[in-house]
Parts: sequence; C-alpha cells; structure tokens
Amino acid sequence: MNNYWRKGEPFIWGTAAALSLTLLLAAVLIIVVMVNGLGVFWPSKVALASLKDGQQVLGEIVRREPVYEGVGERLQFKVGNRDLYGLDFRWVDEAAIASISYPQQATVVERQEYGNFIGLLQSVQAEGLPTAATPWERLQAARRLVVEQQEGAEEQNAELAGLNIRMERVRRKLQKLAYAGKTADDEEMARLEQRRREIDGAFEQLVDRQASRIEELHRTTATFAAIDGSERVIRVADMVRCFRPNAMSPGQKAFFYLGKLWELIFGEPRESNTEGGLFPAIFGTVMLIFVMSLFTFPFGVLAAIYLREYAKEGPLVRMVRIAVNNLAGIPSIVYGIFGLAFFVYGIGGSLDRLFFPERLPIPTFGTGGILWASMTLALLTVPVVIVTTEEALGAIPSGVREGSLALGATKFQTLYRILLPMASPGIMTGLILAMARAAGEVAPLMITGVVKLAPALPIDGTFPFVHLDRKFMHLGFHIYDIGFQSPNVEAAKPMVFVTTLLLVLIVLVMSSVAIHLRNKMKKRYAYRTF
Repeated sequence: MNNYWRKGEPFIWGTAAALSLTLLLAAVLIIVVMVNGLGVFWPSKVALASLKDGQQVLGEIVRREPVYEGVGERLQFKVGNRDLYGLDFRWVDEAAIASISYPQQATVVERQEYGNFIGLLQSVQAEGLPTAATPWERLQAARRLVVEQQEGAEEQNAELAGLNIRMERVRRKLQKLAYAGKTADDEEMARLEQRRREIDGAFEQLVDRQASRIEELHRTTATFAAIDGSERVIRVADMVRCFRPNAMSPGQKAFFYLGKLWELIFGEPRESNTEGGLFPAIFGTVMLIFVMSLFTFPFGVLAAIYLREYAKEGPLVRMVRIAVNNLAGIPSIVYGIFGLAFFVYGIGGSLDRLFFPERLPIPTFGTGGILWASMTLALLTVPVVIVTTEEALGAIPSGVREGSLALGATKFQTLYRILLPMASPGIMTGLILAMARAAGEVAPLMITGVVKLAPALPIDGTFPFVHLDRKFMHLGFHIYDIGFQSPNVEAAKPMVFVTTLLLVLIVLVMSSVAIHLRNKMKKRYAYRTF
C-alpha cells in the first residue's frame, strides 16, 4: 500500500478523472448550445389551439413546462404579430385548451421589422399577376417579381455607394486646400467645386430614380388575417420569407433549414441583431484575432528570447519576469482603459494632428477601431506568449547550445537554426492560448472600437482596401448585446445560443489549425532533442 501511494497512482487517477470530467462538461455545453440554437431554424408546425372560453391561439408550440400551482402543463406559443399584440409569445394552460389542430393554410411571414407574422393569407395586390390563380400562387409570383426589382435596386445602391466615395474624396481634397489657406478663387479649388457639383447632380438624379423604384415596390402588398379577425397589409418588399410549415414536406423543410443556416453565416443582421445573419460579427472576430496575432507573436517571442538567451540574470530581469507574470492576472477592463488612453487618445490623436489636421475635430484614428482593439488585446495576451516561449527555450538542454557553439556557430546562428525550431511547438502553444483568450474577451473591445452594428467591413473593395480605423462587430459583444440589451429577450434567446456556438467553433477551428502546425513542427524537429 505504501508503494502504491509512493508511486503516485492516486494522483494519476485523479488527474485522469478531472480531465474526463472537463471533457464531458465541454461536450455537454456544446450539445446544449446546439440543441437550443440550431433547432430553432427548423420550420415547426403552426398549431391552432381552440380554448374552452371561445378564444383561439395560432402559433408555434416552443416549450412545455409543469404548472407551478395546479396539475398538468402549460404551453408556450410563439404567436408572432408583435405589431398587433405587443409580444411574440403567449403561455396557455393545457387544461384551458379544448382542441389543437394544424391548418394547412396557416402562413408564417418573416418580415424585415416586427418579427414574424402568423395568420391566413387573404389577397394579394399587385400589377401584372394572373387573376385566376389562388392567393398563395399570386403571392409567390409577386415575391419573384419583387426580388427581380430589388436586384435592380441593389445595383442602384452600388452606384450610390460609388458616388458617395467619389464625393468623399473630393470633399477631403477641398478640406486639405482650405486648411492650406487656399480660397475659392484658386484654380484647383474651383475645379474641385465644379467636380463636387457634378457628382451631387448625378447623385440627386439617382436618388430620384431610386425613390420611384421604391414607390413601385411598395405598391405590391398582401393582406393577411390574424386569428383574432384583425387584418394586416404587408408590403411584399418587406417580406424575407413566406411559407406554410404545415404543408411542407420533409425535403422542403430541409431545404428551408439549409437556407436559414446560409443566411446565418453569410447574411446581414436585422431586427436589432435578433434576426438575420452574423457575417459582419464573424468577419470582425476572425480579423481581430488575426491582427492581434501579428502584434502578439513577434513581440512576445522577441521579448522571451531576450530574457532567456541574452539578458544577464539580476534584479532587473527578475523584476521584469515578475511584472510579466502579474500582467497576465490584471482584469481585462484595465487593459481596455489603457488602450483607450494610450492607443486611441494618445497615438490615434497624435496621428490625426500630424496627418489629418484638416479633418479635425472629427477624428480619423483618434477614435475606436479594429487596429486599437487588436493592439489592446495584444497587450492582454503577450504575457502568455512570453511565458510559454521562455519555458520552451528553457526546456532545451544546455548541451545543445554548448555543442553548437563548440562547432563554430555564432550565438545568433544557434538561436535561429537550432533553438527556435526546437522550441517552436511550445511557442505555438503560447499562440494558441493567446488566440483562445482574445476570442472571448469583450470588456476591452467595448471601449476600443466594437459596436452593435457596423455596416462597412474593415476590408472592402475601396482603396486602400484594408481600413483598420473602422469600427467592427464581434461575436462576444453580440452575445452580450442581444442577451442583455435586447428589447425582446425571449425572442433573442435562439440567437444567443447560435452566436455562442459560432464563437466556440471559430476558436476550435483556429486552435485546431495551430495545433496541427505545432504537431508538424514537433515531428520535424523531434530528432534535434537527441
């Protein structure tokens, strides 16, 4: 028995049990998030509940739970029609229900605003549609016609965006000339003013054409009746989707589900971020981690190399190591305040005064953006890279260094050709930990550049193509926003779970790629340890 304890068998089994429990909890977390998030996109049947008091409730049954004071269960219906009822959900005691049916004609309309409308289609008002067709066929034809018209409107929007860019360039040139002391009599100023008026005239003509097109789109409408008898006229242009879940086959539901997933990943958010897609937040999260790594990796590795290989041991080096270890424990919000003061107001404000004085007091770099947020997170995570890189270099036997120097290699050659390749798996481990921590941080970003909605991505087709001064969206902040700041918390729950799942998947994918590279390095340079 003493030998059993002396070998440390209980500790080995305890470590294995702790690891198994951790993996089990992680798997349960992912499964819970997937069930509560992805399941909501499946087109559930619409139930018509006839109550014993004569009322009727039409909606999707989303939850069941026991009645706290009484016997039986109560059902939660997603009734939609927020503009009519003021809420999306309604609880009904099962004991109060006389019967439940699933009418084939029940229609769900996903709208740009006010959430879903659930009711019965009455009529469609549109020009050029066959009158003999059923209202549902007329609605499908009207939606196809509106989609074609909207595609033309999107082309006009692209032209408007191009004119805006050209107008902004002319405006900035005028600002520079005015800041340099040029007057309206100056030839260059007069030429730019003429150019500005030409662009403005083309812009107004395009806006007028766009307004007439929008007016034409708004004339195509559909009338729906709610279950309480009230009617609602909905513009077809405001419909995102219109479907009858009770009449859909399994194949149609699967196709609908895939369409929703595609919209989730590549679509734009709407309805205060509770509906639509998450592409801007996904793009902002990935780009933030990438830009952060460009700062964290080189500076962290260089600092660790100096401390381990070049700095002489003494009180100063010990103090630096203590400071690095303490930096890893500072609350992230403190880094956010530092980033705001040093990067945004300090460096960013100086850049504005030096390179963009004509634009002041409107800031260019002196406000939050993805560059300053990335550098703030780099400060937050660089201690992790320093510590892991130092440990990886310290684990290499001193005989390797001595042998290399004895063969005539310089200290730099020894470092570059032998030590760094052997330490690369440990360095990659530090980068993995830094990326995982940065992906989940939200507090520093709220101060240094993240926003609820960012229409323009940090990368686009406009010169200089990469705009590090722009604000951005982030999945972590998106979770906070819709989970705690949404005006309709119950309707936002599915998006909270979906966003959480995407954030976890992004961290897993990026970490898996880094782990794969680390394993390849480990196999390649393993022979150097002998």
